[in-house]
Amino acid sequence: MSRLLPALVAATTVLLSACGSDDGEMSSAPPKPVAAQPADFPSARGKTLAQLTRGVSPGVILKVASLHSQSPGRNRFAFALVDRADKQLDVSGVALYTASEDGERVHGPYVAHKESLDVSTPYRSRLTASDLDSGDTFYVANPTFKSRGKHRVIGLARLDGRLVVADSPGPPVPVGLKGGPPNVGDKAISVHTQTAADVGGDFEQITTRVPPAPDLLSTDFADVVGKKPVVLLFATPALCESRTCGPVVDIAEEVRAEYGKGVTFIQNEIYVDNNPAKGPRPQVKAWRLPSEPWAFVIDRRGRISQRFESVFSVGELARAVGKVK
Repeated sequence: MSRLLPALVAATTVLLSACGSDDGEMSSAPPKPVAAQPADFPSARGKTLAQLTRGVSPGVILKVASLHSQSPGRNRFAFALVDRADKQLDVSGVALYTASEDGERVHGPYVAHKESLDVSTPYRSRLTASDLDSGDTFYVANPTFKSRGKHRVIGLARLDGRLVVADSPGPPVPVGLKGGPPNVGDKAISVHTQTAADVGGDFEQITTRVPPAPDLLSTDFADVVGKKPVVLLFATPALCESRTCGPVVDIAEEVRAEYGKGVTFIQNEIYVDNNPAKGPRPQVKAWRLPSEPWAFVIDRRGRISQRFESVFSVGELARAVGKVK
């Protein structure tokens, strides 16, 4: 499993999970955060990446979270911004630009909005504080890739009143990988997921979250897919290489309790017997997952409505759930 982000900022006090609001009502999903305007950034028209960034200071590192989920067309692209000391940065605005591997055929700007891995106190697990040691902020843009193959992605960010380049030290972003996870619009892959009943109520066999979230472990995916809306989350809070599994399981539990009436939420661990040496569980293999975590929002017809690779926020998941309820 590839490491996609640095460990993100500590949430504060860790308490046991709670479920639902005091009056039993479902809240409205948080609105999408406001982004900067494309006019706030240089146009890519007729430029190469070298021309676009000429005279702009470097120094910001773009860490890609959505490395395996890009395809031709419009995409969700999540990323973090850090300095050279790997300290997370909070910028006033950032936009992405895409280009061919040689830096030609540049498109953009695709402005990004800010999201957070933070959750309300009642839904924070015991592992989340350490998982978020270096920041909980990330950014989401919606670039359009014109073709399959390898593409370069850079950002231009406004930091302390000046424009700076946010470049990625990693390899080019692969677009349209064959044999990867199912995409939006695809039919969900039916698999059996273990429930508490299958293991005699021994939650430690089917989740590494501390404490367990029982409502994420009570339904077999095969029993509900194609019959009702489902959120299927593949994540291993205690064993996650990307250090984002704990926070997103907490986020799924908050969305289930606060916004998820009528939708089934399921967590599936990554490794057989929760032991990385034994390799991925059969459900992970069946869904062809190259990394962790992943979340799939599936409508009542069994079609994937939205998918999230690595990081997502309460607002993002709640808004996606609202579209399939």
